[in-house]
Amino acid sequence: MPWIKAWHIIFMVTWFAGLFYLPRLFVYHAACDDAPGKERFKVMERKLFIITTMGAVGTAIFGVWLLLGYAWEAYRATGWLHTKLALVAVLIGYHVYCWKLVQDFKYDSNRHGHVFYRWLNEFPVLLLLGIVILVVVKPF
Repeated sequence: MPWIKAWHIIFMVTWFAGLFYLPRLFVYHAACDDAPGKERFKVMERKLFIITTMGAVGTAIFGVWLLLGYAWEAYRATGWLHTKLALVAVLIGYHVYCWKLVQDFKYDSNRHGHVFYRWLNEFPVLLLLGIVILVVVKPF
């Protein structure tokens, strides 16, 4: 199980790295005024979203493997695991929302300014804090 846990963490870091940087690209894209710059951001956002999605899928595969392997039996009666899984569900929703925003920029239908994306950029930080604290501390 240590190898499965290691791969779960590696993919999780990849996923979060993408979710931290993608909204930052949205900030710059929303503030961009020239056509070549906007096209460059579209390419960067699309490629980063693909890598981020690979991180999400890897995280899910190894996470389910861990759950089936031992975590569910060991921790099913505790609240921290259910809360962590709920936060992961919120994170998946955030990921899907980022895909929608990538599509909005792709079709030049962005409706938000750079300030909105600066705030959006902070949301996965809160989820990461909650998830890591729940897994390490297991407060309940």
